[in-house]
Amino acid sequence: MVLAQLGGSISRALQQMSNATVIDEKVLNECLNEITRALLQSDVQFKLVRDMQTNIKKIVNLDDLAAGHNKRKIIQQAVFNELCKMLDPGKPSFTPKKGKTSVVMFVGLQGSGKTTTCTKYAYYHQKKGWKPALVCADTFRAGAFDQLKQNATKAKIPFYGSYMESDPVKIAVEGVERFKKENCDLIIVDTSGRHKQEAALFEEMRQVSEATKPDLVIFVMDSSIGQAAFDQAQAFKQSVAVGAVIVTKMDGHAKGGGALSAVAATKSPVIFIGTGEHMDEFEVFDVKPFVSRLLGMGDWSGFMDKIHEVVPMDQQPELLQKLSEGNFTLRIMYEQFQSLLKMGPISQVFSMLPGVSAELMPKGREKESQAKLKRYMTMMDSMTDEELDSTNPKLINESRMMRIARGSGRRVQEVMEMMEEYKRLAKVWSKMKGLKIPKKGEMSALSRNMNAQHMSKVLPPQILKQIGGMGGLQSLMKQMGSNKDMMGMFGGGDK
Repeated sequence: MVLAQLGGSISRALQQMSNATVIDEKVLNECLNEITRALLQSDVQFKLVRDMQTNIKKIVNLDDLAAGHNKRKIIQQAVFNELCKMLDPGKPSFTPKKGKTSVVMFVGLQGSGKTTTCTKYAYYHQKKGWKPALVCADTFRAGAFDQLKQNATKAKIPFYGSYMESDPVKIAVEGVERFKKENCDLIIVDTSGRHKQEAALFEEMRQVSEATKPDLVIFVMDSSIGQAAFDQAQAFKQSVAVGAVIVTKMDGHAKGGGALSAVAATKSPVIFIGTGEHMDEFEVFDVKPFVSRLLGMGDWSGFMDKIHEVVPMDQQPELLQKLSEGNFTLRIMYEQFQSLLKMGPISQVFSMLPGVSAELMPKGREKESQAKLKRYMTMMDSMTDEELDSTNPKLINESRMMRIARGSGRRVQEVMEMMEEYKRLAKVWSKMKGLKIPKKGEMSALSRNMNAQHMSKVLPPQILKQIGGMGGLQSLMKQMGSNKDMMGMFGGGDK
C-alpha cells in the first residue's frame, strides 16, 4: 500500500533525526526535507507541504528551547499535529444510530467503486449490530443491479431494485418505503454515476435526494485522481448536501495522500477508506489514529475494538486462563487463527500495534499469510478431538499425518510444516506460564503481572527492534496499563 510507504518514509526521517547525537538546525532541516519529499511524492499539494514545514519550524524554535527539553519529542509531536491538521476538515459527519432509521445516499462518478463501497459500508455496520438494506437506484449503468444483488447476497444483506423500472426516483422511494416497513435501521441508496460531471447526473441526484430525504449523502471518490479531488468534491457538494466522503482504491495509488488532503480542504470529513477489493478491506478514517498508524505509533483503541469484535467478553478471561497454564493445544491454535482471520487484513491489524510499521507486511505477503492460516485450519478440521486437545506433539506420528493429509487434500509435507508452526507457537505460549489471573476489579493482567522482561522473551526480535528495544517496550507497557480497554479485555475493571 502506497500510504505504508509514505508512513515508512516519514518514520525513517524521524528515526534518523532521533539517532543524531545533537539536534541542531541542520538535523531538523534534513528531517523536514525528507518528510517534504515523501509528501510531495504522495501528491500532496505543494502549498500544504510548504505551510506544514513553516509551521513546524515556528513550533520547534531550537534557539528558544531551554536545555533539558526533549527536542526529539517536540519535533515528533509537531509533525504529528501538522499531519493531523492537513487531513482534518475540522467538522464531524452525521453518524447513524442503531435502532433509529437512517437513509444514506451514495453519489459519485462511474468507476469510483461506488456499488462495492455501498456493500462494504452495509457489511461494516451489519457486523456492529445494525440492520442494513441496499437499494439500487442506478438505472444508467447496465449490470449495476446485478452487481449490487451479487454483493448483497454474498454479504447476506437485503436488497431492492428492478430490471423493468427505468425511473431511479421511483425505485429509490419504493425501496426506502419497503425497508422502513421491515424496520431496517440503515437504508443505503446507490445512485447512478457518469463518466464525467454532467448536468444530467447532478439533476438525477437532486431528484433522488429530494424524494428520499437522506440523513447523509456520501460522496465516493477514487484516490487515483489525487489533487483533482478538490474540484470533484466541491462540484458534488454544490449540487447535493454532501456530508461525508469515502476514498476508494487506497491500496495502490501514489496519489492517495493528495486525495485525502484535497478532500480535507473542501471541509468534507472522510469517514472511510477502501484499501482493497474484499469486503473487509475497508477502514474507518479517523484522523488521529490514522496518522498515528502512518507514523508507526499504533492505534490501541482500534486494536482493542478489533479484539472485542472477535473475542466475546465472556471468553476473554477463559483465554487468559489458558495463557497462564501454558498448555498450548492445536485447538487453541485453531481458535487463535480463526480470531486473527476475523480481525481482517493482517497488515491492517499489525499497523495498529505501536512500533510496528505498516511496511512490515507488504500487500503480496499478507494474502500469502492468510492463505497459509486457512490451509492449516483445513488440516486441523481433519483431526480427531484427541489430537486437537493433546499437548504432546509426538502423538501425531507418521501414519496420523498421512491420514490428516488425505482427509484435508493436502500433502504430508504441509502437515509436517503445520506441526513445526505449532511447536514454535507452543514454545512462545509456554513462556506465559504462571501469569497471575486478576480478579474482578483488579488492575489489568498485562500491566500488573507481565513485566517488560517477560514480554521481550515472547515478542519476535524483529518487532522488539521496531518498538525500540527494552526501553520502547517499557513505555509501551505503561501505555497499555493505563488503557481502560486493555483492562476490559483481560477481565479487569468493573463490569
